[in-house]
Amino acid sequence: MQVSVETTSGLERQMTVTVPAERVDQDVNSRIQQTARTARIDGFRPGKVPVKVIKRRYGPGIREEVLGQVVQESFYEALQQEELMPAGGPSIEFKNDKEGEDFQFVATFEVYPQVELADYSSAEITKLKAEVQDADLDQMIETLRKQQAGWEAADRAAAEGDRVKIDFEGFIDGEAFDGGKGENMELVLGSGTMIPGFEDGLVGAEAGAEVELNVAFPEEYHAENLKGKPATFKVKVNAVEAQVLPELDEAFFEKFGIEENTLDGFKAEVRKNMERELAQSLKMKLKDQVFGKLVEINEIDVPSALVDGEIDNLRRQAIQQFAGPNADLDPNMLPKEMFEEQAKRRVTVGLLIQEVIKANEIKVDEDRVRSTVEEMAETYQEPQQVIDWYYGNKEMLSQIENLVLEDQVVDQLLASAKVSEEEVSYEEAIKPAQQETAEESAEGEDA
Repeated sequence: MQVSVETTSGLERQMTVTVPAERVDQDVNSRIQQTARTARIDGFRPGKVPVKVIKRRYGPGIREEVLGQVVQESFYEALQQEELMPAGGPSIEFKNDKEGEDFQFVATFEVYPQVELADYSSAEITKLKAEVQDADLDQMIETLRKQQAGWEAADRAAAEGDRVKIDFEGFIDGEAFDGGKGENMELVLGSGTMIPGFEDGLVGAEAGAEVELNVAFPEEYHAENLKGKPATFKVKVNAVEAQVLPELDEAFFEKFGIEENTLDGFKAEVRKNMERELAQSLKMKLKDQVFGKLVEINEIDVPSALVDGEIDNLRRQAIQQFAGPNADLDPNMLPKEMFEEQAKRRVTVGLLIQEVIKANEIKVDEDRVRSTVEEMAETYQEPQQVIDWYYGNKEMLSQIENLVLEDQVVDQLLASAKVSEEEVSYEEAIKPAQQETAEESAEGEDA
């Protein structure tokens, strides 16, 4: 078998493999002989069909099967011979498959990049620190009360935080537009549900009032035909309702499954959950920062096959998140461009993590795996059942092991980085990274 490899571009390789005719013909003849022993053809006794008849009837199909098998075997052998690691399945093109001549095909594929890790000691990492203060706990309890709140009619003008029931119709240049009409819609003023100016314009209105609102659709509005357009909404306020918060009593505590139905017990449980959420958020922000710096100082090519695979994963996750796990929707309906940047970063981070693991010979810490599983199990009513389930499920346990390995990589990188600490509020600490980025962009535009 002869093999030649050409680098066509970046990580793409084009490998030409030539297999001696004897190897192919031998396999073809062997299969024809096997077929002759079992084939049933009218006019011939079983096992007595002449080989030339078998070859004429089944030969092309048998040869096609043999060539497929030869491609699989010889491609793997060629990879071993050339010490190549493909990052995805190959594209195969037959160059010569004529009977009696050497079989030749070309395999085009991408390989994993060769990575030489940059020195991480120059990385500057800011480790955020925060605590749950009493004021944070009080605010969380108020949030929980609002989630369980009821509504009652208010004989007064609407204020921010009130709920109004409205009929409305929107007009652009005096003409009603599709989707701009609603009846008896419930709207909490200040919720940001409607476009800017709509909710503000209803503050001060009483039940029975008819209000005309002159607003404008945002430039980034999802409907192309409405972006940036000025509009007039005619609104009738059918009702004004005030929010009624529940009392902090046993009935309220029971809704959260608190064993100790007292205010102190409830506060202790809420604080515990807040501290767990805070620790997880700080950990994730630190990990994102560490891996972000790792990507920044290590510029590597990433195989498009891996990026495409990750895009498919993100598409499926998006469908499950927004339409449910049993949704019968084609993930490919979501544009590839929506996920391309995120997928590329994930692949890049994954490749660099594997390189750090290999370079530092990091092995998964089984004690950390156990403590991670136990920590996750604490949030369930029967922790031991959850622990047993993880340790009885290899796939799920493997996911935990991968998370722990990531944590170990973070520790390894932090050990050589320049790390400083910064005290932040609980609210800032738990704020999602995407929200922080959006707020920073808005501040930049305001400046």
